Amino acid sequence: MLVDDVLTTGATVQAAAEPLAAASAAKIGVLVAAVTRRPSLRTLLSVAAE
Repeated sequence: MLVDDVLTTGATVQAAAEPLAAASAAKIGVLVAAVTRRPSLRTLLSVAAE
């Protein structure tokens, strides 16, 4: 079981899960306290246009 405080891009969870998967873990569980919202493409484009 992996525990992370905030899931943003998933990079930390991915990096922590890779050795478990390489060791043939039958299951890899993840528990996070919060998940950030990624900005939409529309938001990114409107900020870039300013």
